[in-house]
Amino acid sequence: MVEMNSDFNAGVVENNGNVAAESSARAEIGVPGPWSPLSLAKNLFSRTVRASNHVPRHVGFIMDGNRRYARKREMEVKDGHEAGFHSMSRILELCYEAGVQSATVYAFSIENFKRSPHEVASLMSLARRRIAQITENGELTDKYGIRVRVIGALDLLDPEVLADIHAATERTKNNTRATLNICFPYTGRDDIVHAMRGSIEEGGDITEETLENHLYTAGQPPLDLLIRTSGVSRLSDFMIWQAARSGVDIELLDCLWPEFGPLRMAWVLLKFAFRNSYSAAASLGEEDDE
Repeated sequence: MVEMNSDFNAGVVENNGNVAAESSARAEIGVPGPWSPLSLAKNLFSRTVRASNHVPRHVGFIMDGNRRYARKREMEVKDGHEAGFHSMSRILELCYEAGVQSATVYAFSIENFKRSPHEVASLMSLARRRIAQITENGELTDKYGIRVRVIGALDLLDPEVLADIHAATERTKNNTRATLNICFPYTGRDDIVHAMRGSIEEGGDITEETLENHLYTAGQPPLDLLIRTSGVSRLSDFMIWQAARSGVDIELLDCLWPEFGPLRMAWVLLKFAFRNSYSAAASLGEEDDE
């Protein structure tokens, strides 16, 4: 048997350690490895969707069903929310790979403060850890040039939570390729009130344009696609101004959020591309008839 030199052995050990650390980090946030079958399929699918030129510019997610998922699996509620975070990570990677410019996730409603103190505390702790993890690990933010923004009624948060959020978002403030809006805490009504206050402070007439320029999502592409899981047919006070725009596709899915993986998201994106390709072709046909 040929004996390898010590430098080579050390290099192998170090490299294996780095690979293990990278794999562990990817597993922690639910991102598949670069050579896994899922990643290869995702890359092929993403190139196909981008080639259609009908990728939604801005996608909103109502991530509903974490608690029901926990009850269904006989898990603690906090574990259901953890499963929901991992699902979000995988879905966001697919979206950005496909060319989505902005994604907005409904992480915490202002109404959620009415839940039990224990669950509110668990949600706050989870959000603080995961926001920091998304920005520090870099699997999403660095690879896709994502700027992370936390939007909503931030004045309702404790000072230590605000400090953690500020530190996390500062790390990605110079990224310009794409945006991730984390609504925490948020309601669509508060978004409109915030826009009205901004418009009044600016002075002049209040119009639809001035309101849109003061929404939490101002300066980003308009909402094209809104997705809600758990089989519920309501918007739950999420992006109600943005979703009222003509042409917004709304997908109401009969599955719980942790069950909504990349495969289902791929199907939604394909349907969006087909509908918009068909509409564009129909419009061209009408112009030719004229």
